[in-house]
Amino acid sequence: MTQIVPVILSGGSGTRLWPLSTDRSPKQFLALVSDRTMFADTLKRTGDASRFAAPLIIGAERHAALMEAELGSDEHVAARIILEPSARNTAPAIALAALAAGADNTVMLVMPSDHVIRDLPAFVTAVDTALPAARDGWLVTFGIEPTGPETGFGYIRMGDALKQVPGVRKVERFIEKPARDKAEAMLAEGSHVWNAGIFLMRADRYLEELATNAPEMDTATRTALSGVNLAARLIRPDAEHFAACPSDSIDYAVMERADRVAIVPVACGWSDVGSWDALAKISSADAQGNTVVGDVLLLDTHDCHVHADGIMVTASGVEGLIVVANGSHVMILPRGRSQDVKNIVEAIKARPED
Repeated sequence: MTQIVPVILSGGSGTRLWPLSTDRSPKQFLALVSDRTMFADTLKRTGDASRFAAPLIIGAERHAALMEAELGSDEHVAARIILEPSARNTAPAIALAALAAGADNTVMLVMPSDHVIRDLPAFVTAVDTALPAARDGWLVTFGIEPTGPETGFGYIRMGDALKQVPGVRKVERFIEKPARDKAEAMLAEGSHVWNAGIFLMRADRYLEELATNAPEMDTATRTALSGVNLAARLIRPDAEHFAACPSDSIDYAVMERADRVAIVPVACGWSDVGSWDALAKISSADAQGNTVVGDVLLLDTHDCHVHADGIMVTASGVEGLIVVANGSHVMILPRGRSQDVKNIVEAIKARPED
């Protein structure tokens, strides 16, 4: 059986988990949910050599040393890293991977490097379910079975089943992040799942759809890799040509426009860890509802998430807070307000220098 090529997207800056996650060291390179980094956890999902070939990593040039360190073991000697000279979103990044993948009919499993999947057997089963459809030319995405009316995720409405591939359904439409009442209505209706941003598809089919629906992007990515050694450990697209590439996500550029788009619903303990609230939600709580990381002492404290990185944090008589502290910053927010991190980061950048 031809192996699947894992394509791991590692271009994100992860600023929603500031102050620990920064542009210099984004969240995928932090050990936030296990004793390994999120990048290492993602690599481990593709460790079954009977299913998966050596991975293709796509990330920013400025993070080259971080990615090399993650791939330093003999286990990943055949891995390749495509270093993006500028950020152009997921559609061009995946195009680079498709061009570097090798044979036209190579099946790629495209995954962000900073997501959590707690139930790996369920996820691998979903990949196996999707594989016949992907080989047949369908662009397959994975839909997470909702556990509540979340407003921070995009949704996908599932259509009819593919008669020739059990467990796979057609995608009827993609839906932007909804208001709460709309999310509640979709859950009540059924046939709606969260959009996880994970895909299984043949490289040639993705490039075919890209050429049809985003021809300028197809041309720019091909030109950026013209004459580049695609077998090298570090693959560097031409900076000038790649900068000329339109910037767009795979959903907008390809998935919402292509004809043969399918979906496999799965419950696999998935989270995009997109905020401190999301991280607290997937962490194990004590009897008082507190989730803690690091050197933390809590007295008469309830429903707090406290993350101490390198310094001790103590609290008494408080509840419903997010407290994150490292050697240079202490951030305190009410639970449910972690979206304010973006405003905090922008306010710090706007402060006049001394």
